[in-house]
Amino acid sequence: MDLVQSYSSTIGAMAALAVLLFCQVLVADLIGIRSKHIPGTTVQPDHSNLLFRASRTVANTNESVAIFILAVFFCMLSGAAASSTAYAAWAFVVARLLFATCYYANWQLPRSVMFGLSLIALAALLIIGSSAWL
Repeated sequence: MDLVQSYSSTIGAMAALAVLLFCQVLVADLIGIRSKHIPGTTVQPDHSNLLFRASRTVANTNESVAIFILAVFFCMLSGAAASSTAYAAWAFVVARLLFATCYYANWQLPRSVMFGLSLIALAALLIIGSSAWL
């Protein structure tokens, strides 16, 4: 079976994450424009400031997206179970979407829970990929 066909759901999760990150950048930019923030200047660290939360959402996703991509490719190239890989990839994407939603709303505890779930999904991808070698 073709690699793309086997992992089509996982590839869909990767596309969804790209759309999510694109939307996060747009939201942060629109909030910055609306608040008349001067581009290139530091956003003051204040969780009551929506621009700070929006920019941190983008930064946090950027910090984890490389691990996600590497872990997914590790699974795919290792021949790991396609369904398990897809479930873990989609769990990551959904957790990141809910993380962003919680961050925008300034819901701190649910945001931390979603961050933790996204880390668990990354760990699952690494374990799934590693299990293909056993």
